Amino acid sequence: MSNIAKRDEAGVTRYRPATDILERENGFYVYMDLPGVRREDLIIDLEEDELTITGRTSLNLGENEHFVEMQFGDCEYVRTISITDMVDRERIKANLDGGVLELHLPKVEKEQPKRISITAG
Repeated sequence: MSNIAKRDEAGVTRYRPATDILERENGFYVYMDLPGVRREDLIIDLEEDELTITGRTSLNLGENEHFVEMQFGDCEYVRTISITDMVDRERIKANLDGGVLELHLPKVEKEQPKRISITAG
C-alpha cells in the first residue's frame, strides 16, 4: 500500500502515514507522522503478530471559514506493522507529540542460564 489516499465506505479519505522503523539494542522504535490527530482519536490495537494504528482528524471550521486549499482535511490514517516474537508485547509504549507517534517495542529479555543447585543426598 502506498501513501496515495483512498476513500473508505463513509467517504473519508484514508492515508498510509509516513513511517520510520529503527532497531536498537533494547528494541524497535517506530516514528509515524499523524498530523492533526489528537490522542483521543488514536487507536493502537495489537492482535497476534500485527500492530494496527488508526488515527482520525477532524477539522471544525468556524462560521466564516472556508478552505482555500485542502490536502488532507478530515481523514483517517491507517498502518499495520508486523511484529516478531522478539517483541515484548506487554511492555510496548506509545507517545503522541506534535503530530508524531513514537512507539517503543522493547525486545524480549534474554533468559539467563539457570544453575541447578545440588543437594546432599
